Amino acid sequence: MIIDERTYTCLPGKLPDFMNIYTNVGRPIQWPILGSPLGIFVTDVGILNQVVLWWRFDSMADRELRRAELAAAPGWGQYMATALPFLAQQENRILVPTALSPMKS
Repeated sequence: MIIDERTYTCLPGKLPDFMNIYTNVGRPIQWPILGSPLGIFVTDVGILNQVVLWWRFDSMADRELRRAELAAAPGWGQYMATALPFLAQQENRILVPTALSPMKS
């Protein structure tokens, strides 16, 4: 199992707009393909205006397959074109649980 952690830094004041577009346009396309995320968070301390999503995949191959399916999904490109203007930065990391993790595979 791996966790794909995606962090979206919104332009100041644009986090509510980004979340609204994601909730109403992005999520209905994304969740049937990627599954429900393990978590969706916003930052309260540290770098502000960030949305952090944790996605679970069985492997890197599983992630690549589902992400490719998402990229080809009808409406996803239009969603991205609508959402990107609200973002200043995007980062993603792959997290691999250790033997001590309660989330181990």
